[in-house]
Parts: sequence; structure tokens; C-alpha cells
Amino acid sequence: MPHATASWLVDNTALAFDQIAEFCGLHILEVQAIADDTAGTKLTGRDPIQAHELTQEEIDKAQADPDYRMEMLKGPEQVRRTKGPRYTPVSKRQDKPDGIAWLLRNHPEISDAQVGKLIGTTRNTINAIRDRTHWNIAEITPKDPVTLGLCSQRELDAVVAKAAKKAGIEAPKDETVEEDRAALLQELRQERETAAAEAEAALAAEEAAARGETVEEEEKSGTQWPTLRDEDGAPARPLPEGAEELFKKKED
Repeated sequence: MPHATASWLVDNTALAFDQIAEFCGLHILEVQAIADDTAGTKLTGRDPIQAHELTQEEIDKAQADPDYRMEMLKGPEQVRRTKGPRYTPVSKRQDKPDGIAWLLRNHPEISDAQVGKLIGTTRNTINAIRDRTHWNIAEITPKDPVTLGLCSQRELDAVVAKAAKKAGIEAPKDETVEEDRAALLQELRQERETAAAEAEAALAAEEAAARGETVEEEEKSGTQWPTLRDEDGAPARPLPEGAEELFKKKED
């Protein structure tokens, strides 16, 4: 309760606002608003000394030195749920009977304790749905608890596999998932092969382009004579003996 603690420190100490803000994890303007009674809500002060979060010596040290920052002795104890059924949001609690009916119909090997832990319900509710003595049995429609948001697919698969192993039966496999997995692997394999082929083609094109530039440079430098052709495209007659030497001397 940082705001309530800040209110107590403002009323009962001479600490600077920035010291209070630093200790309570608030903005200095929030502490200023508490001190000026302009905060949106008037809070009852909470004594951090009584809560064993501060000592009077720590407060006195901070009051004597405005640059000193107080240190909390221990943080507030967190409240944790350690026992009891699984928590389900209020908006989804009316869907529990549908999820229980689906589990009882499709996975009878799951024990009542496992159903209760997975859905967050009691044995009495499970037995009432199984015996069709539930007060709202006429409106109950079996639905997948994963689709209803009562549990995750991983949790359901783990419970089903554990129950099947204990009962000595083979855990059911989702053929759709297996087919989708195989199709995905095939698609990835094809993409990899296509990428490799494109890379090889690009490399071959670069090598061919490099070879073409080399030939062109050789032709320009005169190290290799190009093949001469006449107007019809046929190779021209070879030059007379000694003509190449004359042309080279003329270029030099």
C-alpha cells in the first residue's frame, strides 16, 4: 500500500518528498498531492514501523540527511493460493459443466481427481453430471474444455497420457496434428531445396558473368582476337599471314 504509507510518512515525519517517493515507489508529484490534500482519494495512513518495514532509527537518519535513501527491512508478504480448486474467471464458470461432460464422454479413463484439478471443480459436481442428477443437466452440452478456455491443450494432453498409461491403454493420437506436422515438414523441405537451387543458379550466373567480363577484357586488351564475321553472319576468311603483327604495331 504505497500511497497509504506515503500518507503516514507525510503526516508523521519531516522527510523530504523525494525521500518518501523513493521509498514508496511513487512519483514526487503524487507525494506532493498527498501532502496538499489534492489527491483523488483520501487514504488512511499506514505505519511502516508497525508493519516492520522501517525502524525509527532509519527514519531519523533520513531526516538528518536529505540525500539519504531509506531501505526497507522486508517487503510485504505475498498472498498465494496453495490449496483449493483451480481458479476460473467468473465469465467462464458457467462453462465448467460442459467441459466436465466432454471429459466424461471422451476420456472415461481420467479419474475424478484429475478432472477436478484440470477444470477446477468438485467431486460432487462431477458425480452429478455423470449420474445426470445435476440441477441444470438439460442445458449441459459436452464441449472441449480447451475450446472453452478452461485449460490448455498441453495440460489436457498430459492428463490424458498419464491416465492412459495408468490404465494400460494406448494414449489416443490426433491424426490431424500428425498430418499437419508432416505437411509442414514437407513444405519446409521444399522451401529449403528451392532456396538451395536458387543460390546455385545465382552463383552460376555470377561465375558466367565473371567469365564474360574476362573475355571482354581480353578482347579489349588485344590478348585474344575476336572471331570476325561477315554481313551474313558466317565466319570471315582468315587474315593474311603477318597481318596481325601489322595491326598490333599500328595500335602501339
